[in-house]
Amino acid sequence: MDALMAGLVLGALCVAGDRTPWLAAILADRYRAARGLVIAAAALAFLGNYMLGALGGILVAPLLSPEARGLLLALSLILAGLGVSWRQKAPDRLTGWRLGPFGTSALGLAIMIFGDRMQLVAAALAARTPLPWLAAAGATLGALAVVVPAIVIGEARWMALPRRLICIASAAILTLSGVIIGLRSIALI
Repeated sequence: MDALMAGLVLGALCVAGDRTPWLAAILADRYRAARGLVIAAAALAFLGNYMLGALGGILVAPLLSPEARGLLLALSLILAGLGVSWRQKAPDRLTGWRLGPFGTSALGLAIMIFGDRMQLVAAALAARTPLPWLAAAGATLGALAVVVPAIVIGEARWMALPRRLICIASAAILTLSGVIIGLRSIALI
């Protein structure tokens, strides 16, 4: 159950400082009558990518000591914190894509999510737990906790939020958590 809750919190923190909700809001504005399909597509894209991350964690876990697993999580959180702190450029609006609301949203978001910071964090969480799939489920729920409101309010209102402040706060929490976990892993605190 720890992996589920950790994944939920970390998923929300990582995605809050990401371009993914921005793209989801753009797609929701384009497909106003099919916002439910955009939400379903986002859920599928997140779950698929974070399951791949968890699979990576399952594969690497037997090769690592418990301390190394803690250091992997610490490193992934520090890198996620650094990544969240960078300025974001606007995502591609996918205007040329003609796959319909579900296809465009699922494929566009899946491509954007593939290899993102939370996928690495999900892998590191999965490597540390006896129930690795809960890390992917928690990460998906946490990401959706940020993306669904972006879809509901649309791009203009999403962009009006204090996104820079959100990114700085997310970066600070992720980085500090990574440092603390890393120091605990090597028994310095």
